[in-house]
Parts: sequence; structure tokens; C-alpha cells
Amino acid sequence: MKHFKVKRHKPGRLRAGLAVAAAFILCAMPTAASAATIQQQNNEQNTYADAAKEFHVPQELLQAVAYYQSRFENHGGQVSVDGGYGPMNLRTAMQVEDQRGDPKRPIVNKTITPQGDMTLDKAAQLLNVSPDVLKKDSRQNIRGGAAVLAEKAKQLNGGAMPTSLDDWYAVAGRYLGGDNQQSIQSLVDSVYNTLKNGVSTTTTDGQRLSIPAMPKTAAPDAAKVQNKLQHLGLKDFKFQQSNNNGAECPRQVSCRFIPAGYGANSPDPTDYGNYDHANRPKDMKVNYIVIHDTEGSYTSAIQHFQDLKSYVSAHYVIRSSDGEITQMVPTSNVAWHAGDWYMNMHSIGIEHEGYAASGASWYTEAMYQSSANLVKYLANKYNIPLDRDHILGHDNIPTPSDARMPGQHWDPGPYWDWNHYMSLLTGQQNNDVQSSTRPKNIVTIKPNMATNVQTVNNCVDIADPTTCSDQSAPSNFVYVRTAPRSDAPLVTDPLLHPDGAPGSTRIFDWSAKATSGQQFGLAGQQGDWTAIWFANQKGWIYNPASQPSAVLGRGHTITLKPGLSSAHVYGTAYPEASVYPADVSGPAQSQLSYLFSAGQTYVSDGTPPTDYFYDATIDYSLPHDHEIFKGNDKYIKIWYNHRVMFVKADDVVVQ
Repeated sequence: MKHFKVKRHKPGRLRAGLAVAAAFILCAMPTAASAATIQQQNNEQNTYADAAKEFHVPQELLQAVAYYQSRFENHGGQVSVDGGYGPMNLRTAMQVEDQRGDPKRPIVNKTITPQGDMTLDKAAQLLNVSPDVLKKDSRQNIRGGAAVLAEKAKQLNGGAMPTSLDDWYAVAGRYLGGDNQQSIQSLVDSVYNTLKNGVSTTTTDGQRLSIPAMPKTAAPDAAKVQNKLQHLGLKDFKFQQSNNNGAECPRQVSCRFIPAGYGANSPDPTDYGNYDHANRPKDMKVNYIVIHDTEGSYTSAIQHFQDLKSYVSAHYVIRSSDGEITQMVPTSNVAWHAGDWYMNMHSIGIEHEGYAASGASWYTEAMYQSSANLVKYLANKYNIPLDRDHILGHDNIPTPSDARMPGQHWDPGPYWDWNHYMSLLTGQQNNDVQSSTRPKNIVTIKPNMATNVQTVNNCVDIADPTTCSDQSAPSNFVYVRTAPRSDAPLVTDPLLHPDGAPGSTRIFDWSAKATSGQQFGLAGQQGDWTAIWFANQKGWIYNPASQPSAVLGRGHTITLKPGLSSAHVYGTAYPEASVYPADVSGPAQSQLSYLFSAGQTYVSDGTPPTDYFYDATIDYSLPHDHEIFKGNDKYIKIWYNHRVMFVKADDVVVQ
């Protein structure tokens, strides 16, 4: 957070700013566009102008708040990490999602309210509009955000509207930051920078929106903003510099430490949040780094992880605009981030500000660079190989059971540039492919993202098929088909499509997506098509020599032992039941319905540890609490479909 310089605003400054904004927007229009196209592209810009006028809120500030929270996107009516909806991220109570991924410690039927006000409910009351409408209708959502800002402004100024930009900074900070000091401070800084530098962008549905640069905008007056926030009930609020003490980060990045919430949520000692104390790597090896996106803003993710009742956390959160890093959980501890307890035990989770469905507008070069510097630092600290076997997306993480798999996350999504990211980590594009004079036996997915334009189906409202449409954009994946032709059905997945239907192009359907850096056993070639073993079936990817989407190489693969017709795969590498004492209810190593059949090959990634971290209570009150149980069974980690899986070493032969 910057030190605020004390500058006074001249009367009428905000009104002048609005006039400048209007002039900028008019001047910025492309002269070659038709009048109809211009009108369509600027419907939402006009919506902000209309809402600002209706509720007497400065248009540029209204838009700056929306841009910070959502990049002006509606996000398909989906809820953000902190229970928010739409361009204004109007928030309400939400069902929590247990990211511990431990079937022995499930979170059942928990609902939390966002820190600060439930702005969705307040907007519904002020506009007399249904919350469901506010969730889906961008125009009403923007009006609702303006109405709530106006109400808070009046509360702050004794019934009158603010005339000072500092007062509006305080209103915006309270609107989104709730009672959280760090969140308010970060938000005020971000709104100021947006107003100062301006922004121009086009949303995924073609809306062209702009905020004019106002380089002479005064930095917030810390004392004045602080005084207004204290009048809003935050009596102890005080602007502070970020606390970098204790942050585990490389020197070349901007980094601070804000602790995730940790504490009891009820008298039951098993009910606590939001991570587990450990002593890694002495007790558990850290093998993986998992890349996430926040599905919300930087501030909202930090707020959410601070809430004890969110039952979720990550080790780090990275800001889109400048790559600032906030560490929230020491890497020696186990964060609840991946939805699979075994993978949580052995990984570090890094959240990146943004939404998977509109990743291209969030995943900035500053973010990639900062994240890569952090990952290289962590990989060196924990001796983690810098390859796609160990640097995973959340969408590559399995779950311990069939029931959880369909709901497992798919971030960072199709627009995370794995090629570029891995080149920042290693200096090379994607995994090295082992050279050999022996016949090629593995396929490394390696499309050129800039030219690999794929079409996915996305929805304004995921519950309403009539709002769905195709969007084509540079992507990090290739589709896997049942035959070597472009009109062949996509391969299926028995857990996502139990009726046997083919996979779909829906953006969240990972049934038939093979992503950059993944490696599969070579199953054949025919013309411009290459076959791979993918989820117990032969799948075909389009791989023409003129624009290859994969490369062939030589590496270690596994096949079933002679005499076996099939074997199950697993989402964890837990110990066998016999290692647990009678008074410890360790998780059974649950078989997934996924099979691995004779004649198929999958790429081997070696033998991971077989263990389970029994962390039952917050106060160590049960026998063997916080003990790690190690098994004798051995597993091999493989790329199975879009996700990694585990197979029993006794079932396979390594080639």
C-alpha cells in the first residue's frame, strides 16, 4: 500500500471528471464501425452512465469498482469466491465448499455470510428487484451496485452525497472491503490507480468499456479517508504499511504476509478452519505446486481465506495488475486448497486473481512473471522439479472418490498460458522430451497457444441453455476424439457422463481436453491424427505437421502385468488399512470407477510417498492426533485423463 500524500480536492472536481470521462468515451469510438455496432458495443458503458446519473455516483468511480472486482464481466451468473455475483460482485450468503478433500473430515451443510455487508440482499431491497435477477442481469446488477454505493455514501455524510473524492474512496473501500482493514486498504489503492491510469477493455460478450486516465487525480488523503471509515463504524481502523515479516518469497517480488484464518468454529474440536499445522518437509515431502485462479478479486480471495468458516485457504494469492503476492499460510503447513487431502498434504497452493472463463483478461504478464519467480524460489527450497508432472493446475488434481470428481474444479482453465509459464520457469517451452534412437512411445501435448484457437461453449446463465454460446480463443488444450476425424464425437468420461454420452465443448467439461504439458502413451498415428491412451480408451488428437499440437518422444511408460485384464486407478496414495491403530479411523484407499485395461500404456512419474496425515482436531485431543501414518503399498503417479491419477505398483510393469 502506498503512503498517501495529503492533497485537497477543488470543488467540482468530480463533476469535471465525469465530463472528461464522457468526452474520452466519445473520442475513443472507432470511426469505421457502424452506428448499430457502436451502440451494441457500448450498451453496458451507457448502463454505467445511466446508473451513475440515477443514483448520483461518479461514473468513473462506479466503473473502477466494477473493473477491480470483475473486469466488467458477468461471469455467467456464477458465484465468486466470496459469494458475489455480476459486474458489481454483489454478495450474499453462500454454501461453503470443503477443500480439505478428506472424506474422514467432511464439511456438511455449512453456510457463511460475506465479511461486511450482504450487498446483493441490500441491492434487492433498495431496487425492489429479485436477488435472482441481480445475479444474472448485468444492467440491474450495475444499478444495484450504484444504489448500495449511494446508500453508504449517505450514511458516511449524514444523509448528503460526498463532494470529495476522498469520501468516495472511503465509500468504495467500505462497499467491498467490509470490516477487513487490509482489504479496504488494498481496494482504496486499486481504485485510485484505476482512476489515475484509466483502462479500456472489451468483455467476452463484446462490450467495449473505458475509464479515462486521470493522471492528476490526487492520491487518497489517508487521514481523511481514515476519519470517514471510522464514522462508518470502523473505530479502530488505521491505514498501515504492509507487513512483509515472515513472508516466504524471493527478493525480486513485492510480497507481504497476511495470515489466513485459523481457529475453532464451535465447541467441537474437529470443527475449525482453515488449514492444518504441520512440519513440512520433515514430516511430509512437498512434491507439487498447484496453480489456481481465485474466481474473484484479489481482495475478495484474501478476505475469504481470513474467514474462519470458509474452510478453504491457499499458501499464496497473486494480484493480476502488478503481480503483488500475499502469503497467507506458511509453506510448512497444509493449506486446504485442492479438494484432495493427499495432494494437499504434498503441495503448495498458489491462487491467481481472475476467473477461468475470462482468463485472458486477468492473466497478465506481471502476474506470470511474479508467479514464476515465486515458483522457482519454492521449487528450489523444496527440491521440486520444474516440469508439468509437478507444476499442476487445480484442473489436474483428482479427488479421493467418484462422488466428488464431477464437482472438482477446472481452474486455471483453458486460457492459462502453460507454454509461456513453463518457459519462464525453465527457459524451455513445456516438458523436455527424452531423445532416443529407440521407437517413440510418449506424446507430449504442446500446442502453440497463439495459433491454437479452440471453441468452447460458455453461458451467461449456466442454468439456462438458451444463454449459452460458442466462444473461440487461443487455448492451452486440444480436444480428444473417438476417431481420427474432426466430426468424430469427443471421448467420454464415466464420472462426468455416466449415461455414456460423449464429452461436450462446455467450458467446464474436462472429459475430452488434453492440456499443454500433459504426457500420454502413444496409441497410433493416422495421417494428421495422433492417438493416445486417454482414460481407458484410445483417443485421437489433431496433430498436423504444419501446425503440431503434440510432439513424440521416448520415456518411461507402464502397462498392466501379464494376466491382468484391467485394474482400478486411484485419486490418492493412502496407506493400506492395516497400518492404522484400532482407535484411528484412517481413510480407506477408495477405488475410483476409472479403469486401466490390458494393452494400454500410460506415462510413469515415479513412486510417490504412501501416507496419510491424521489431523483430527484443533487441540490435539484425540489419540494419535497430528500423526502421519505410512504404508507399505506402492503407487505410481500417471497422467490418466485431464487429471493425474495413481495406480498400484503391483498391478503394472514399468517399461
